[in-house]
Amino acid sequence: MPRGDKSAYTDKQKRQAEHIEESELEQGRSREDAERIAWATVNKQDGGGKKSGSGRTTAAKQATKKTASKTATRSKKKKTAKKTSRS
Repeated sequence: MPRGDKSAYTDKQKRQAEHIEESELEQGRSREDAERIAWATVNKQDGGGKKSGSGRTTAAKQATKKTASKTATRSKKKKTAKKTSRS
């Protein structure tokens, strides 16, 4: 698939990009910039084009996993620090 090919997007994603592009044009942006902003926004919201298969996580779930991982790492560091300070 060549770079910039939009065939990997769902109809809904294409409609969203079109709507965002129209909005950007109304705000005075060039067609090229409006299209770039529209597709960047769709990618940010949905994480790119069509994805299939089980085990795929959404961007929101991925963010939650990162937060949980950071919290777990912090608590481990605190426990380790407490153990070494008692010695």
